[in-house]
Amino acid sequence: MNIESIHPLTIILFLPTVGAILIALLVKQPRTVKLTAAIFTFIPFALSVALFVIFDRNGGLQFVEQAQWISSINAQYHLGVDGLSLPMVILTTFLGFVAVFVSWKINLRTKEFFAWLLILETGILGVFMSLDLLLFFLFWEVELIPMYMLISIWGTPPPLGRKEYSATKFVIYTLFGSAFMLAGILTLYYSTPAPHTFSMVDIASGAAQLIPVIPMASIFFLIFIAFAIKLPVFPLHTWLPDAHTDAPTAVSVILAGVLLKMGAYGMIRLVAGFGDGGLVPGVAEHYTTILAAFAVVSVLYGAAATIRQTDLKRLIAYSSVSHMGFVLLGIVALKQLSLTGATLQMFSHGLITGLLFAMVGLVYDKTHKREIPKLGGLARQMPVIAVVFSIAGLAALGLPTTIGFIAEFTVFVGSFGTTAFAASQTYVVLAVFGIVLGAGYILWMLERVFYREPKEEFNGVKDADNMEKAYIFAFVVLIMLFGVYPRLLMDVIGPVFSSWG
Repeated sequence: MNIESIHPLTIILFLPTVGAILIALLVKQPRTVKLTAAIFTFIPFALSVALFVIFDRNGGLQFVEQAQWISSINAQYHLGVDGLSLPMVILTTFLGFVAVFVSWKINLRTKEFFAWLLILETGILGVFMSLDLLLFFLFWEVELIPMYMLISIWGTPPPLGRKEYSATKFVIYTLFGSAFMLAGILTLYYSTPAPHTFSMVDIASGAAQLIPVIPMASIFFLIFIAFAIKLPVFPLHTWLPDAHTDAPTAVSVILAGVLLKMGAYGMIRLVAGFGDGGLVPGVAEHYTTILAAFAVVSVLYGAAATIRQTDLKRLIAYSSVSHMGFVLLGIVALKQLSLTGATLQMFSHGLITGLLFAMVGLVYDKTHKREIPKLGGLARQMPVIAVVFSIAGLAALGLPTTIGFIAEFTVFVGSFGTTAFAASQTYVVLAVFGIVLGAGYILWMLERVFYREPKEEFNGVKDADNMEKAYIFAFVVLIMLFGVYPRLLMDVIGPVFSSWG
């Protein structure tokens, strides 16, 4: 049987929502709620892995599903994946599955929590699968509601947190960017010849010859701003530390793991192309110098701000700003290798930072503290957590044999000497200095939290249980597997950018 005949992308996309509906309407017992959530996140993950195994490494869109949706405006239900989107789909389904077990001890309004968590997964998956601009935008907006609910209800309460403030700030920032994106999408739509189309494929391939109703540069920045907020790029980043600090652990895992990647994915898919790539071709290359400057500033500012943090969650949040700067640098270099590196960095950061937030959640669950000065010497009481946290930290600073090293090295090699912007070597060297700062704040944090003299108040705290060991070791295996054998991903990602210079 041809796998495309069963519409695998639709199944992967909507199965979490089906699970959410079952939980909301039929399931009552908290344990049954959690098991239902686990089943309806595992099946999409298993299917996405199956698609990865049978994916044609020669490139191109695959497993395409297309049907008329809103005929009056020529909007279509159009899904597909390629070497750029498929790794993001796998990452999303994996983190969605893990998030269920990270949240296993949640007992406050259990039905609502897991229902919103599953709807969030559908919203994110829809962004990575959509090949219709209107469909893309709708899924982009769908994730707002569950994110707001999950942070504002199950987030960190006062006095340690400001969950309602952080949730509202996240929504306001995202809606601000979405307004610009919608304006850009509508402008693109009316720039295509009648009958107008939202098809990304037709616009990118030139099948729909653009007749811009406003300058292409204006369309470029209208769409780019939304993605820059979501990435986030300095100085549009301030929502991120607040959202991370106050979000429940599972939401932080998803937020860092894949929600930020929606911004990077959008940049590559919609606006980063030149020549025949992207939806606004020939524009990005005129602004690469200033965008590279913002990338480097994000790297250095994020790393410098991280050094000043005393809350474990805020520390990792600011480190995400720095690491997303590497992604932006790889994108604006506009070379096959740099774009491959940027995509690898997206996947790498999702795994590593997802694990880091999961570990922070475990430390907080065991000690009821996450302020670095109040912790210390935990390696003796919780050796498994200490070792895995250390592995995640070393992977974040790019230790060889981890995917963090492969991703960052590929970005640097691909960006060094690019002709896309002047003084590229200088920009890359400055970005590399961010690694030095990263080593400082990661090692400083690990030493203070785990390897100082033990504190008596933590005598008797428990190490990770069997369930916790299972999902944190799954992270470690993937981080090391792709670090030792990166071709598993690079052979899938590389062909996407083979014609990009």
